[in-house]
Amino acid sequence: MDTGQIVFISSRLILGAAATFLAIMLWAKMRDMAWMLMVIGTIVSYIEIIYSILDLFGFIDADFMLLGSVPWAAILLPSIRMIFFIAAFYIMVINRRRS
Repeated sequence: MDTGQIVFISSRLILGAAATFLAIMLWAKMRDMAWMLMVIGTIVSYIEIIYSILDLFGFIDADFMLLGSVPWAAILLPSIRMIFFIAAFYIMVINRRRS
């Protein structure tokens, strides 16, 4: 593993952890559904980071459930994250339209 990969992995872990920590702190303060969905999307994003790093180091076998040649988790995790973000933005648009 070269220096670039170490910096890439470290930055993803550190920044993802910071974003997730702050999102959880916000979750404790906010009770708005849109913000809660954004927080859940951020947590799923960090789960995706952890999954990809574990797969990179070979700690998990991502090839046990494939859709064609792509692992299911590589399809589902980004999709779930985006679904939460889409739902949050949709709720924000609806709330703004009502105001």
